[in-house]
Amino acid sequence: MKKNWQEICLTLEIARKEDLRGFKRELQKAFAAGMVEALGTSPDEPIPSDEDMEKSFGATGAVTCHILMNGARVGGVVLRIDEATQYNSLDLFFVSTGTHGRGVGLQAWKVIEARYPETKVWETHTPYFEKRNIHFYVNKCGFKIVEFYNRRHPDPEHPQPAGLPGRWDMFRFEKLMV
Repeated sequence: MKKNWQEICLTLEIARKEDLRGFKRELQKAFAAGMVEALGTSPDEPIPSDEDMEKSFGATGAVTCHILMNGARVGGVVLRIDEATQYNSLDLFFVSTGTHGRGVGLQAWKVIEARYPETKVWETHTPYFEKRNIHFYVNKCGFKIVEFYNRRHPDPEHPQPAGLPGRWDMFRFEKLMV
């Protein structure tokens, strides 16, 4: 029997250090599937790279969580929470490939917002070719595109992963919460 998605309970669970290897693998699998869907090609190397993910996991204020649906892992998120300014960042966000198209991402985002109600601004980035992500952030979550990074206007704080086509072409989004 198919459940009504409003009945599904989504929660966040802090990832333990021993979980990070599997977390990376699932995130890279989801990102690769997005690239195949958008461009019809697989990445030459894992995206994001293990090195880039280690930087995200170890960043000041980083919070790495599994997204749980009725207790089962269906995605993950890496946030950077700045307690002083409350200008927070959604660094990495994924829903497992078998769970796409069911509203899990939006419900997960609502759980994240509820968990950090003091946030003044959320920021995130996505590659230019990820139309599904752009739709999600702008049309579903209420973010605004505030900057377009490219080879003539590179992002000084977030060097792009190697192996992506148009590697400098990224959108930066913000969501004002105040």
